[in-house]
Amino acid sequence: MAFTRATGKHRLPSRMTRTTRRTVGVAALATTGVVGTLAAPAFAAESEIEQTGPLKAVTMGDSVAHEIDAQAVAQRQAADQAAAREKAEAAAKKRAEEARAKAEKEREAKARAAREAERKRLNAYTAPITGSYVSTSYQAGGGIWSSGSHTGIDFHAASGTAVHAVGSGTVVEAGWGGSYGNQIVIKMVDGTYTQYGHLSSIGVSVGQTVTPGQQIALSGATGNVTGAHLHFEARTTAEYGSDMDPIAYLRGHGVNV
Repeated sequence: MAFTRATGKHRLPSRMTRTTRRTVGVAALATTGVVGTLAAPAFAAESEIEQTGPLKAVTMGDSVAHEIDAQAVAQRQAADQAAAREKAEAAAKKRAEEARAKAEKEREAKARAAREAERKRLNAYTAPITGSYVSTSYQAGGGIWSSGSHTGIDFHAASGTAVHAVGSGTVVEAGWGGSYGNQIVIKMVDGTYTQYGHLSSIGVSVGQTVTPGQQIALSGATGNVTGAHLHFEARTTAEYGSDMDPIAYLRGHGVNV
């Protein structure tokens, strides 16, 4: 007896039809970005179960939704943390740059202050004998001077007292000076000259530069003298006869004499 295949409307779809429909459903989920998370947990069990009824609708369970939410939160937190790190690094870099700039400005200020202090020191003047006084004035008359008057001033000083350069300059003479005995002549930075006479010893040489207050000799009684003292002159040239008032010269440079 021949059997005919049922064709009624309640006939179950074939295995191939069911598989095709499942594939279409999965493809639809893939377009929403869910398949990457759901493919393994959501469909693993179903792949082994043959469907015997109408096509089953695939739904997203609460646990999967929570997992996706948790992933989104984690991603946002990671992005926030990265942004916070970048902001902190930028702030730290800015602080470091500001600190370096401040330190550089402080170094420059200190260097300027040091240069200014050195400039002032080199331009300063001082008395040739510390704590002394003028015992013979400028242009004092008398027969003991060949010119008829005193061409400088005498500072009271026992033999062996330290003699200092009154300012910055270069030694142009250092040795015997006739009636001046042992003498030193210095060309000052302002173009004038200073002379130190009757020295017992000389501590500098020609061509040497000196600074204000530097010890250059010891006082004595060499040359044409009646006793130990320091003879000091201010001149417009290195030569005898170009003298000017030593008191006015020193006071004009801020020295209290």
